[in-house]
Amino acid sequence: MAFTLASHILLVPFGVALPAITLLMHYRGLRKGDAVALLLARRWSAVMAVQFAIGIVTGTVLSFEFGLLWPGMMGRWGDVFGLGFGIEAWAFFLEAILIAIYLYGWRRLKPWTHFWLGLPLPLAALMGAFGIVAANAWMNTPRGFTLDASGKPVNVHVRQAVFTPMFGPEYWHFVVGVVLTAGYVVAGVYAVGLLRGRRDRYHRLGFTLPFTVAAILTPVQFVLGDSIARSVFHKQPVKFAATELVWKTDTHVPEYLFGRLHTDGSVSGGIKIPQLDSILAGFRPSTEVTGLTSVPASDRPTVIQATIAHWAFDIMVTVGSLLVLLALWYGWCRLRRRELPRSPWFLRCAALAGAACLLTVECGWITTEVGRQPWIVYQNMRVSEAVTGTRAASLWTMFGIVVVVYVLAFGSFLTVLVKMSHRWRLADEGAPAGAATGDLEGATPYGPRPLSTTASGDGGDE
Repeated sequence: MAFTLASHILLVPFGVALPAITLLMHYRGLRKGDAVALLLARRWSAVMAVQFAIGIVTGTVLSFEFGLLWPGMMGRWGDVFGLGFGIEAWAFFLEAILIAIYLYGWRRLKPWTHFWLGLPLPLAALMGAFGIVAANAWMNTPRGFTLDASGKPVNVHVRQAVFTPMFGPEYWHFVVGVVLTAGYVVAGVYAVGLLRGRRDRYHRLGFTLPFTVAAILTPVQFVLGDSIARSVFHKQPVKFAATELVWKTDTHVPEYLFGRLHTDGSVSGGIKIPQLDSILAGFRPSTEVTGLTSVPASDRPTVIQATIAHWAFDIMVTVGSLLVLLALWYGWCRLRRRELPRSPWFLRCAALAGAACLLTVECGWITTEVGRQPWIVYQNMRVSEAVTGTRAASLWTMFGIVVVVYVLAFGSFLTVLVKMSHRWRLADEGAPAGAATGDLEGATPYGPRPLSTTASGDGGDE
């Protein structure tokens, strides 16, 4: 499950945020009559469709795993938090239909009609994120039910089960995070092109729009990250203690940057900042922070799990702080000179920002799930009660099959992206229509395609 989630989550930022970034570029192209912007929007829509197809494969495997690997949880709690998965399923099918319409609309619909038909795409993606985050937030702060004499949930209140205390902080932190991640990744592709000397308007615009979106959202995400950490402090104090390596409940608690927790409560390595943890949690040194020893050892993460959650959290904070500096650098140059920063180091940092964001997405998931151990449903069901009793040999066979499927899926995804990139580059360099690269694009996504002298049939539509 860790492998499949860690793999699938890499596609999530593009599934949720790439439609919005694409439509933003599309709007710019129509508003300003900008053929370059329209060309970028069309190409991004092709990437969006390929990513969605790969997401179908990885997401389907995950849906099977919920039933196969976690029968205890699904059998007992499915009626309570299953609504989130139902919402995600409806959003998935709606998004598939909308992507098909959007792709079909190039050169077949009037420009503005095509744009307005694509506008619901980001809303469908956000609705899918709503369902998944609602389910995860419920696992962290379960609400909306009562337990009968046998311990089974009854009297389910859907509204309370969906809008749990952690839902708001998780949802907005997630949405802003995936949008800025997609923005930095897309911009990073064009940053590499700019570093290689391709300083035409196509690469500048392909870099500027998504990077601007990401740069604006970066400080917002930093504030939201601080907010969700404080929500964990109030709603899941033991989880907060794990992520901050707090052993005993106390005031004036120091903050450790990285470091390793030991079974006696000591922390080795890292950087110790006196009183900072209490200040960050409650804005004053006298704030009391709950420690791991406030609950029995069986009800809290192990020292290894706490260290993993702590490192994941600190990596997120470190990368987020560096991205804020990068965004300020970009904003200063844009406001002062109305142009991109001239230093090649800026482009190098921008090219790495996308990979750094994907790392933080992984770290965010690790913090959320590992910090909650040993509970799969916080304080209501342990992982040991939820997991399947299938023999280890069967699990290893299943795991091997899943690894092969995912390697093939991601390999196909990267192969298609490389081939599309090569084809587009040849088109930009003016390769003749009908060359070995196939039917190339016309001057604008809404203009007629030039006829090929070697192509059979009309070849006019795509």
